[in-house]
Amino acid sequence: MENLSFGIVSLGANLPSAAGDAVHSLREALDILHGEPDISIAAISRIWRTPAVPAGSGPDYANAAAVIRTALAARHLLDRLHGIEARFGRDRSTGRWSARVLDLDLIALDDLILPDAAALRRWIGLDPASQQTTAPDHLILPHPRMQDRGFVLAPLAEIAPGWRHPLTDRTVSQMLAALGPDGLSGMTPLPSGGGLSHP
Repeated sequence: MENLSFGIVSLGANLPSAAGDAVHSLREALDILHGEPDISIAAISRIWRTPAVPAGSGPDYANAAAVIRTALAARHLLDRLHGIEARFGRDRSTGRWSARVLDLDLIALDDLILPDAAALRRWIGLDPASQQTTAPDHLILPHPRMQDRGFVLAPLAEIAPGWRHPLTDRTVSQMLAALGPDGLSGMTPLPSGGGLSHP
């Protein structure tokens, strides 16, 4: 592949799928992603066990992060991720923060800011209540909630701690540290990275 971009994908699941439990779903999804045309996985974090939010709202999540190299444009890459979700039976009509068999979030692609810096700032600054009810009708990059989420940052810090947010200029390590001592509350990495075999 030529003219490759550096991409970050966050993975999560807390319901069983045909692949098995949430951990097995992440493993299979990563295998599928790595086999997709124009996508190659460069690094994979350990799989983390993460409590559902709010507490008691569902089973614990399995979360991971992957660094990819891709020749795809952002919109085509997102479509590819949604296609993999659909293969696992993901129903995107059940709500933004509902339990799910698989969630593949495109977190960043190179230093791309979409649709523009002003819009990204607005979405980053969205109040918590609006975050639960308001969804964008267009792709926003980097993901506007990435700096708030331990389940994104902790796995990502294992494989790309120095990646720098193109708008805020903060590294993954700095964003993770900014969450404070409660940022990883209840989160635990599973041993041996979930047994993932590539890259």
